[in-house]
Amino acid sequence: MAQRKASRRRVETVASGIAELVPDPDRDTAFTLMLDGAPQSHVDLADPTYLQFEYVRRMASAIDLVAPAGKPLRALHLGGGALTLPRYIAATRPGSAQRVVEIDGPLVELVREALPLPASGNIRVRVADARAAVEGMRDAGYDVVILDVFAGARTPAHLASAEFAQQVARVLDPTGWLIANVADGPPLKYARSQVATIRASLPEACLIADAGVLRGRRFGNLVVLAGRTPPPLAELTRRAAGDWFPGRVETDLDRFTGGVAPVPDASAVPSPPPPEGLFGNRK
Repeated sequence: MAQRKASRRRVETVASGIAELVPDPDRDTAFTLMLDGAPQSHVDLADPTYLQFEYVRRMASAIDLVAPAGKPLRALHLGGGALTLPRYIAATRPGSAQRVVEIDGPLVELVREALPLPASGNIRVRVADARAAVEGMRDAGYDVVILDVFAGARTPAHLASAEFAQQVARVLDPTGWLIANVADGPPLKYARSQVATIRASLPEACLIADAGVLRGRRFGNLVVLAGRTPPPLAELTRRAAGDWFPGRVETDLDRFTGGVAPVPDASAVPSPPPPEGLFGNRK
């Protein structure tokens, strides 16, 4: 049924560039969303728990551990893409109340039409700037905030500052968690500053990534899990090590940041562009 509902290959101009929905040759009901030639999201309409991108699996592992299995969550997604993780939460935690903020309105319409959301998913999508949306939200309204925003291949500077991190912390429940995707490469200057910036508001944190990325050997995605209570390190470590592409959990974030100070609005910069030919921003 999902295959009949979904359109096949689509190419359209959206606000952020040229969007292309490419059918997965190995899964009849799955599609990859490409933006300007870079893979942004992968969705299997028949099985929303199938997650092709390794960093998305790491984010999903963190989501799984936010609350007991199956318990509904109040989830805020900053950055939408093809809505991979909202679909995942709807499937694994029925009854969750989810809100998505995505700045690209034409992209939202394309995804809604070609990759329909589950009717019972309770997923609300708002077209807006992520920071402006968060600043207008009430305190302690979410159990989890998932931050995965890219303009092109870079996270905008206004979403990389201490002031923005303070706003995210404000809308989180006291026991809630921020799960953020940070893309960086050697020498990890941006990632170190982002971890320091996030920890200034949400001090209990860890990193999950490929060992080569954590050691500054190559460009890639680092997942930050941060809150006000200690993260579930043992289970995160077990899941990261058991992935198709094993990852590592970094807990010594004082050493990782090396004394870098949190970044204020006045000096915040976008994330670095990925090396030519490497797609560093996928949802």
